[in-house]
Amino acid sequence: MRILLVDNDLQSSNNLTLMLRTASFMVDHTTSGEEAIDMLRHYDYDVVVLELLLEDIEGYEVIRRARAAKITTPIIILSGLLRPQAKIKAFSLGADDYLTKPYDTGELVARLQAVARRFRGFSEPRLTIGNLELDLNSKNVSINSQPLYLTGKEYAILELLVIRKGSVLTKDAFLNHLYGGIDEPEMKIIDVFICKLRRKLQKAGAQNLITTVWGRGYVLQNELSTTLPHIKKIPNHFPQTPPLQSTTSPALI
Repeated sequence: MRILLVDNDLQSSNNLTLMLRTASFMVDHTTSGEEAIDMLRHYDYDVVVLELLLEDIEGYEVIRRARAAKITTPIIILSGLLRPQAKIKAFSLGADDYLTKPYDTGELVARLQAVARRFRGFSEPRLTIGNLELDLNSKNVSINSQPLYLTGKEYAILELLVIRKGSVLTKDAFLNHLYGGIDEPEMKIIDVFICKLRRKLQKAGAQNLITTVWGRGYVLQNELSTTLPHIKKIPNHFPQTPPLQSTTSPALI
């Protein structure tokens, strides 16, 4: 998952960034509320971790302007403000969770995962697509209850596809998710990762999960589409052929 951390306490932010990256999160950090709003407009994040006490504008204003701009990315407040009024105001403006400093790192990671899951429509940490199961907490993947061993990049790609099942993801989205704008390789590396991931999935018994949408990117299909992958591959500008009428005699049905 990709996190936007908004906090002007550099020491605290550096420690938190290191901890989140150790927990396999991609983290972008800014000390500015104005810059945070701009980043939310241009990049796709799974969760925002926001301090209310910023130097340029209050965290409350970040929440208000983000929601006014129809940005629905979940926002978790991580602040030293303890008074109940601060929490009430944050929630009323559109925050999704509130954690006070000092905090337990394990609790923060659990809340990040839970908020991101709920935002994407999942209530459990174990996500199932057909015979594939992915555990967001342990980062384990299994097919037909047998473990599937993936590299870190392969797992990150599969996790993103599963969490955003049914949505077409561009190669830029994958690059941002994997590298966060730091030392990004050429875009064709995504094709290489997808190819290797497909081979592992198919060898383990998960067929046709990842579909190429030509000129746009890749999408993970649901259970019906893995059985009938051609349904999603019909270009939008071509009319679909009406279904053939059954020739079976009604008496035989």
